[in-house]
Amino acid sequence: MENIKLISKSLYCEFDRENGALVKITAPEMDWNILDRAELGLSFKLMVPLSEELRNNSVFGEKQKLSSFEEQTDYIIFKWDDLKSERGGVLPIGITMKISVEDRQIVYSMSVDNRSDFFVESVHCPYLGDIRPPADAEWLKSFSFGYATSMEFGIWPDFQNLIGYYGVDHPTHFAGTPPFAPYCLIRSETEGLYAGAKANSPELVAFNVELRPGWESSINELSPQTDEIASKPVHRLFAAIHMPYIQPGEFRELTPIALEAYKGDWQQGVDIYKKWTSSWLKHVKAPDWVNNPHSWLQLHINSPEDELRMRFTELPKVAEECKRYGVEVIQLVGWNDGGQDQGNPSHDPDPRLGTYDQLKNAIKKCHDIGIKVIIFTKFTWADRATEWFRNELKDLAIADPYGDYYMHPGYQYQTAAQLLHINTKRLIPMCFLSEKYIEICQKEFQKVVKLGAAGMLFDESMHHNPALLCFNQEHGHRYGAPAYQNDREFIMRLWETDNVPSDFLMAGEACYDWEMEVYQLSYHRSQNKKHVPLSRYMQPHAQFMTAVTGFDDRNMINQCLMFRYIISYEPYFFKGRLGDYPDTVTYGQQMDALRDEYRKWFWDGEFQSTCGVVILNNKDEPHPTYSVFKASDDSLGVVVVNYEDEPVTITAGDIKSTFKKYRQVDGASELNFEGTTEIPARSAIVII
Repeated sequence: MENIKLISKSLYCEFDRENGALVKITAPEMDWNILDRAELGLSFKLMVPLSEELRNNSVFGEKQKLSSFEEQTDYIIFKWDDLKSERGGVLPIGITMKISVEDRQIVYSMSVDNRSDFFVESVHCPYLGDIRPPADAEWLKSFSFGYATSMEFGIWPDFQNLIGYYGVDHPTHFAGTPPFAPYCLIRSETEGLYAGAKANSPELVAFNVELRPGWESSINELSPQTDEIASKPVHRLFAAIHMPYIQPGEFRELTPIALEAYKGDWQQGVDIYKKWTSSWLKHVKAPDWVNNPHSWLQLHINSPEDELRMRFTELPKVAEECKRYGVEVIQLVGWNDGGQDQGNPSHDPDPRLGTYDQLKNAIKKCHDIGIKVIIFTKFTWADRATEWFRNELKDLAIADPYGDYYMHPGYQYQTAAQLLHINTKRLIPMCFLSEKYIEICQKEFQKVVKLGAAGMLFDESMHHNPALLCFNQEHGHRYGAPAYQNDREFIMRLWETDNVPSDFLMAGEACYDWEMEVYQLSYHRSQNKKHVPLSRYMQPHAQFMTAVTGFDDRNMINQCLMFRYIISYEPYFFKGRLGDYPDTVTYGQQMDALRDEYRKWFWDGEFQSTCGVVILNNKDEPHPTYSVFKASDDSLGVVVVNYEDEPVTITAGDIKSTFKKYRQVDGASELNFEGTTEIPARSAIVII
């Protein structure tokens, strides 16, 4: 019997008429047979626990016979009724799966009608029984968003197992979790398969890759290089795993997932996601001063181990120093009672550092000097050691399925007792879906607003680790509600509190891109030569800032230029002052001046990553560290960085005639560019 065919502009698919399994998928543009062994075809998988004593009860879609299907040129609708589970017999659960052609994409949409007496805990959909590497590929990896950068894990020829081997039967890893990472790529050097959410939904979906039957050689995580080993087929399963916790009697439509094949490097895969989000993701306007080249000082004045580094009244002296060095903003950390990471979510000033009014007056004096003060805040956690948590906040914490709160291990400061985790303050993730907790945070936020600060930076705004879902329905949400669901709503509620100035800055840490609808600036740390500027590529014009901690940190300053990051000066790991590392600050001033002079490209221009220009080294190999910016008139500017301790000679590929001038960050003037030049050690140039 002939299979059902569905063809998009990038994918050719075939489905079995008996069970609806996807038995063939190819990318004709690349001649890539992604799945071509029909016997490995899969459709979906459900987990339906029967009780706390018998949880692992699977429903395998490939073992179900279709109840009906509708076949059209641009879509198929499969239906299954009364599913046979592995341990619970036949269950009255209905599945409707619509698989649609949308231009280049194949889009999976599933609904679950749970008429059984049990929760539908998880759903694998789409579920691919194999992903082969392209014929000429040297490797295959998963690629997803991490902490302002990418996460990549080997699939072939090595397969990286990220799960404790005691807990799974086969090497396994997850490649991203929405909304933090609402898409992933399965990619080689020159092509890939994109999988991503097709709805602005907070539903928890995790992208999962699994190697079966296992490694050929575990010492180097080597996948078998043949189609069969130990008389078992070698294949790599891929699934979008939804965690909906569908209650008995509930009907639920799951987040649609799109698949699309593409040619190119990671940028071309991410472009698919950017194109989709550009149709609905809007950005809040930032204060005017944020939109100009500038730099910050992050200043920590106390921790849970009581350094008590500076009284509030001394803050204007720091502002005067910032003024001398051309730094415009102080981010004040550890000002709260007990110091950084203690007493959360309290935002009362530490009385040992001065009074509330003294801090307020100090902030005003800094602003009068011309230096803005941004207050470090923390609302994600409650400090487990406080009576406030034990007596009140405990009931507002994110709860696991057993009714217990989740716990973050906390952060260690200064003393051996802390560094050895002996007296560390443990942090409890709080539920942003609890109206009562939001009201508590609004009151704490008001304290920051009344201080007269120019804004706040919400530390750890990007996660609720280790919590992903909350199961306490007394908070006013459904059972198993996503912990991230109100991340944006939470900030919108803070905006609605009384007397928030119109030019107040809302900044966060390592914001995932959906959060940039409500945050005007995102701070992260990126001290890595191989840092991939994924946040910057997804949000070319957003304001991102990174930490610069070294005492002659030219390479991090160069990275700030290359990726259009604002400098956050942080000597002594943000415990020091600008005068503590003059070499770093002097070079940073030179970079900021150059960026301001050429802002047409390197500030106001659109970040292109390495797309559009090829920079080669003296061996005619791609130079690893450069970026391209496109100005509003479509002219290009290029930043080329040499991270190494020796000079490097570079050449501007096949369009070198386009570029006429170049300038070194610490160079006195422009020089003529004749297609090739030498970049000194730990230096950077701009080519225009």
